[in-house]
Amino acid sequence: MKKVYKLLYIFVISSICGYFIELVWSLITKGIFINHSAVVIGPFNFAYGICAVALTVLLYKFKDEPCWKIFLLSFIGGSILEYVMSLGMELVLGFTAWDYSNMFLNINGRICLLFSIFWGILGIFWIKVLYPQFEKILNKISPKAYNIIAICLTVFLVFDILFTINCVSRAREADKGIPPKNSYERFLDNTFNSKYLKNMFNNNWK
Repeated sequence: MKKVYKLLYIFVISSICGYFIELVWSLITKGIFINHSAVVIGPFNFAYGICAVALTVLLYKFKDEPCWKIFLLSFIGGSILEYVMSLGMELVLGFTAWDYSNMFLNINGRICLLFSIFWGILGIFWIKVLYPQFEKILNKISPKAYNIIAICLTVFLVFDILFTINCVSRAREADKGIPPKNSYERFLDNTFNSKYLKNMFNNNWK
């Protein structure tokens, strides 16, 4: 169970780091604040968390292998993951947060050569540099606290995901002119409405 919890910690920490990376990037490149969280409560960019977990599972056994081998594994694995995430987001939410249609050697706008190369480089940096530091930090947590925190994070994230799905559903109803049925839906209309979600989903909200 400890291995599962370790992946959970990696997922959460990477999701938070990814959120702030995207935040700083949007401020630098666009001069505006864009909330790149995947859920409405908390700074969690799940794309980064999923990628960190996937790279860990894919590359851990090869962490002592030459960099060129890790690059190839990450190049292929990361590209497949990015394609699946894009397709899954489109099927579930009706849109994707990225589109590489104008990029060189892209496949259906979901992946492209440039970012596949980036995946290869990221895999080397992750398993050779960042992951060992994650392990050192996690090993300093007492076993009891380690388990309690992991369980609390799991409960919170499940609630957050379900609540986000509910917010998305209600926002789409509001866009169709369907009035709120109760005070809860009025709260959603005033707080987590289409304007909020459009910013959160990188202006790809439909």
